[in-house]
This record gives sequence, structure tokens and C-alpha cells, in this order.
Amino acid sequence: MIQIAQGAEAVLYRDRGTIIKERLSKEYRHPQLDQALRSFRTRREAKILQKLEELNFPAPHMQEFSDKRMNIIMDFIPGEKLRDILAQGDHFQQLAEQMGEKIGKLHANHIIHGDLTTSNMIKHEKTGEITFIDFGLSSFSEKEEDKAVDLHLLEQALESTHYQLYPEIFERVLEGYKRMNQDAEKVLARLHLVQKRGRNKNK
Repeated sequence: MIQIAQGAEAVLYRDRGTIIKERLSKEYRHPQLDQALRSFRTRREAKILQKLEELNFPAPHMQEFSDKRMNIIMDFIPGEKLRDILAQGDHFQQLAEQMGEKIGKLHANHIIHGDLTTSNMIKHEKTGEITFIDFGLSSFSEKEEDKAVDLHLLEQALESTHYQLYPEIFERVLEGYKRMNQDAEKVLARLHLVQKRGRNKNK
């Protein structure tokens, strides 16, 4: 078993075809609060992964989880990160629209990813389908505001990481999004307000 990544919330290990995600304890938090928060977030992520499997959504298959050990064991997704593929600049339009369709399906089922970046999307080496990973910040919400913020965070990530393809890449994402979410116009109207707030904040 080898460690492959560590973030603010968790550390990831790979053991052959399996990924083990362990939520880290925070020393600055009260021990009981820390335990409760990590347990809650582990259960919530597990619940979202279970829902995604029911929806046949491209995401890691969860094998098991424990809110005592604070870990989730899931399948490893073979393939290249979308971030690296888009850096090559080829055929980004089709990939962007597929990305938008997937996000549209998430939002249509009231799932907020919470960390939409091209580092959290993998082009599956066998199916060629964009597979979403890292649902550690995900939640369930029917609010248009939450869906709009999810899209706005993706827009900011695309603008900074793939500035050579922006804004067309985000426009293509929204085209795909509209095809998969019947409430897209309401969400995009809210997105316009979120973008406006962001611009005012930066003045």
C-alpha cells in the first residue's frame, strides 16, 4: 500500500486496484467535535457514492466504509486526469460538453460536488468516459444557489488552470449542462448573480 495524495481533509492510499481514503484528525479541534465532524463527513460521502451508483453515474464504486476508522474503500479509476488532457488543447469542446452533461445530471439529482476541478475528473482509460472523483466536500441540496456556486467554482478553476481555452470551454460546459438539467435556466440565472457578486467583491 502506497500513499498517493494528501489534502487538508484526507490522505489517499493505493493498494493495487483499490483506493483507501482516510479522514485526518485535526489537532486544533476539540476531540469530540473532531470525531463527530469526521464521522458525519465520512457517512455523507459514503451516502453520496451509494446514490451515484444507483444513478449509474461515472464515479468510484465504494466497496465499504467505516465511520469508526474514518475511511472509505473504493475502486481505483484508471486513466488520465482531465486537467492534463486539456493542457494539450485537443478536442476540448467535446470533453467540455461531456463535463457539463455530467454536472447537469448531478444537479438534476440535487447532488452538489463542492470541488469541481479538472483534477477531480478522469478520462477512463477503458470507456473514455469522464469519471468524477473526490466527493469529500459534496452534499445534497435542491437550492439553485448551491448549484450556481458549484458551477461558479468550476468556472474559476477553468479560468485559472485552462486560461488558454477560457471562456469557450466554460460556454461548452454550460451547453452540455442545459441538455441534462430541466432546471438549467433557473440555475444559470442564479449563476449570473453569483458571478456579479464575485466581480463586485474583486473591485
